[in-house]
Amino acid sequence: MVEAASPPPYRPVPPAAASVRWPDGFGTRFAIAVDVEEEFDWGAPLRRANRATTALAAFPDAHRRFADAGAGLACMIDYPIAVDPRAPELLAGVLADRRSEIGAQLHAWVTPPDEEVVSGRNSFQGNLPRTLEAAKIDRLTTAVAALAGRPPRAFRAGRYGIGPATHALLSERGYSIDLSPRARYDYSAEGGPDFGAVGNAAWHDGALVVLPATTVFTGRLRAIGARLHPIAARLPRAMGALARTGLLSRVPLTSEGVSAAEAVAAIDKALATGERLLLFGFHSPSLVPGHTPYVRDTVDLTRFWQWWDRVLAHLARRSVRHASIEEILAAR
Repeated sequence: MVEAASPPPYRPVPPAAASVRWPDGFGTRFAIAVDVEEEFDWGAPLRRANRATTALAAFPDAHRRFADAGAGLACMIDYPIAVDPRAPELLAGVLADRRSEIGAQLHAWVTPPDEEVVSGRNSFQGNLPRTLEAAKIDRLTTAVAALAGRPPRAFRAGRYGIGPATHALLSERGYSIDLSPRARYDYSAEGGPDFGAVGNAAWHDGALVVLPATTVFTGRLRAIGARLHPIAARLPRAMGALARTGLLSRVPLTSEGVSAAEAVAAIDKALATGERLLLFGFHSPSLVPGHTPYVRDTVDLTRFWQWWDRVLAHLARRSVRHASIEEILAAR
């Protein structure tokens, strides 16, 4: 079995000259990427046997709710979902919805070929040998293409785990957009990539468009958040103290672990600094209580939907329109 080596963490630095220049007619937009995936215990070690997909049954109603609000979903499908016999029926609404997209998400530990040791480090696909990473991308791509009726063009690495070979492998396989990076997050302590130098702006990597999940610094020290937050993260209780005193908070645009008030404030800060495309996200198992730490019971699920109702209404008030993957690629 393959065990990943331990080289220095992958630290992408987007070249300023490669930033996507959105045309004036594109306006200010938002997209929502959903990690449509199997269920597992987030607090336990990863296991190949964790392939249950029962929460997928809640997806048709969830998709309909977003569609009624004018928001398509970029559905990043992983291997256990793609090969689930129920998936074509349960994702039929997405397949028929011209504003939504079926993309691919690679969870390395449940995607064949199963040649690596299952470990935290190996869960980041970019740590695997290039040939094994390529083989897993191929198996996933084939499965998602069979589900969607066409090759996927949008990709996301599970656990944000891209590596130095990932974008070249995606380009070789015809992908057009990668939604893997998470702006201003560092996963190097777990063996993953460090996105400390990655902001919210999309950039070109060859023919590929790379769109990070949006993260916004709020608080009185937000102007130096990208420099200050990594320092505070290494000090006991420093991040909590900065947030409680209103000095600095790092706010990812997600309905999981972020309050609606924090998200609304972050949206306003992002718009004030000229962000043109905001990428939101959540995990499909959160649609059913008990599968993620964010939705443990029906009260949490109600709060989850209230979050989206408030955030989508605020985006509409601020004239921030939804952007489909098709529209993003047309405007790049």
